[in-house]
Amino acid sequence: MDIANAPSPATLDAFWHVVARHGWHGTTFALIAEESGETLADLRARYATPVDLLRAHARAVDQAVLEGTVPGQLGFGTARDRVFDLLMRRFDALAPHREGVLRMQRDLMRDPLSVLLLSPILMASMAWTLEGAGISTAGIAGSLRVQGLAGVWVAAARAWDGDESTDLGATMAALDRALDQAERVGRTLRLTEAELPAAGGLGPVDGADATPPDVVDPPVAETGIMLASAAPDPLPPGPVPPSAAPGTGVAAPPLPSAPRKPGGPGDMLPS
Repeated sequence: MDIANAPSPATLDAFWHVVARHGWHGTTFALIAEESGETLADLRARYATPVDLLRAHARAVDQAVLEGTVPGQLGFGTARDRVFDLLMRRFDALAPHREGVLRMQRDLMRDPLSVLLLSPILMASMAWTLEGAGISTAGIAGSLRVQGLAGVWVAAARAWDGDESTDLGATMAALDRALDQAERVGRTLRLTEAELPAAGGLGPVDGADATPPDVVDPPVAETGIMLASAAPDPLPPGPVPPSAAPGTGVAAPPLPSAPRKPGGPGDMLPS
């Protein structure tokens, strides 16, 4: 759908009123037209299916949430704090249509096929949420982060269904728990991103030595360089066997060689 033909607030209000009364599967353009006062011809000129209205509403919510993101705020707080703030602002943006959103949420809990068909809309919103929090959505790791955040959102949205408080305390608690679990999974799968400090350089990283060693020898196997200093030390002079005494004409047996040091020239020779 062309953004220039985005639905008016009145059209979206009518759409969600119909969903709240008739459910997602009972929503038709005839009902939306009756509720909004528009004609079917006007609606058909802009939308092909009710999914177009759902997608347009999701885009409007994304824009409202991102418009509340203060430029330069990425240097403040942790990534988790920023995600928490963005998701809670998303609940605020959904509040005017809460009844319809919750009715649709309940309908989809019994319809996994519709969940699958509509999931790209949620995934797009979660990707924009991560972008707003300064978290990469690129590559396979980014795709996994998006899917993980979708799970966090679903868990919090279920709590929102029964949360009638003005401060959404139960929703915030559920979101906090879901983010805790997501962080544990993310660390296990190495999906978490290191936090950059707000100022003052990189600084030490937790769990790393505060002072790095002065000299680090590069492994010979990794550099492919044969270092002369890696050769075994010469053997100290030992006693001459009696059988090898001068004038006997008997060659002395070879002395045992010293154990080879790892990384020595012998490691580069074929066996």
